Amino acid sequence: MDLLFERSEQAIVELQNKYGAVCHRIADNILNNRQDTEECVNDTLLGVWNSIPPNRPRSLAGYICGIARNLALKTYERNTAIKRNSHYDVALEELSECLPSSNSVEEEMEAKDTAERINRFLQTLKPDDRILFVRRYWHADSIEELAKLFHTTKRSITQRLFRLRKSLKKGISL
Repeated sequence: MDLLFERSEQAIVELQNKYGAVCHRIADNILNNRQDTEECVNDTLLGVWNSIPPNRPRSLAGYICGIARNLALKTYERNTAIKRNSHYDVALEELSECLPSSNSVEEEMEAKDTAERINRFLQTLKPDDRILFVRRYWHADSIEELAKLFHTTKRSITQRLFRLRKSLKKGISL
């Protein structure tokens, strides 16, 4: 962070070394395209460079990952105007039954409330379930990647995610 505030170009090198891999994974999970992913990671580093200062995020890792995810989602939306990326679409479709759609102004107003409810829901989960949920629906990790991460089968991960979505849906509708 100090290097960014000093405007030292070494900050970019350090950001790439420390956060490049996680930014790459997030972007690639969403985009599933090497060239777009690399462009997204580069744009992320540039975005951090341009926004710090004046911003001083509490969590540099969270800040960088958020920028990478938002840029990847924008690229994804642009790319999918014509075609679908089944890997990320599947993850979004899994959640679509649990969350209100954002088709009207009223529903847009409810989006903040929904985000707060999701955060409260995540706080009720055991750490492993919270990590699983975030890795699937924020980082867009595949079922296969999650099975390896949790040392279990794809079927077990699918069942756990189903139960988590069911629990989320119940909590959101309250």
